[in-house]
Amino acid sequence: MSDGDWPVELRLSPDGRTLTVAWADGARHAIAAELLRVESPSAEVQGHSAEQKTIVPGKRNVTIRDVQEVGSYAVRLLFDDGHDTGIYTWRALREFGESGEALFAAYLEALSDLGLKR
Repeated sequence: MSDGDWPVELRLSPDGRTLTVAWADGARHAIAAELLRVESPSAEVQGHSAEQKTIVPGKRNVTIRDVQEVGSYAVRLLFDDGHDTGIYTWRALREFGESGEALFAAYLEALSDLGLKR
């Protein structure tokens, strides 16, 4: 990780729907709680291989209720639906920020393919 990939600020919106990350290189990303929840790095969502990934429906209104530091490399996000097992590294948060639109579009397509709703 380069120095620019180090977060200098994490800010949870008052409604818990957006986590904003400011980076040392000046980049700033506002990441939707829904995206962070449905793409959680937890084994519950990601499985142990790409074939085991779970598409998580019904999270349109999910919020983040707490952000907890995990050492100096990550945060644990606690969601209002009880999910709290994902550890979001700085690298993962950077990827969510930079690729969020594509990730969300792929999620919406997967939901549609399975006949599921947000």
